[in-house]
Amino acid sequence: MENQQCTPLLSAVDDALYVIGGKWKLRVITALLDNPSRFNEIQRLVQGISATVLSTELKALELNGFVQKVEDTYRLTDYSHTLYDVVMALGKWGKLHAQAIRVK
Repeated sequence: MENQQCTPLLSAVDDALYVIGGKWKLRVITALLDNPSRFNEIQRLVQGISATVLSTELKALELNGFVQKVEDTYRLTDYSHTLYDVVMALGKWGKLHAQAIRVK
């Protein structure tokens, strides 16, 4: 890939990682893919996340238009479904990687 193509791609990846990067954001989005959930349900699904971190992550996801809080329930917005293919691709790759590591 030439620099003329690489630089815009790197910029786009930087933008994406700024919004959905980190340990928890995609996990929270994945936990909400099937159903809207209450705070404690999300915390049970996303093992290892503290209440404080979950609260912070949900606020950030709300600010970026991925999650909406309706009464006591968090749900994904229509915009968040643009990440569906990304989440599925990461899941598929994660399985392949786990298998590759076990083979060694």
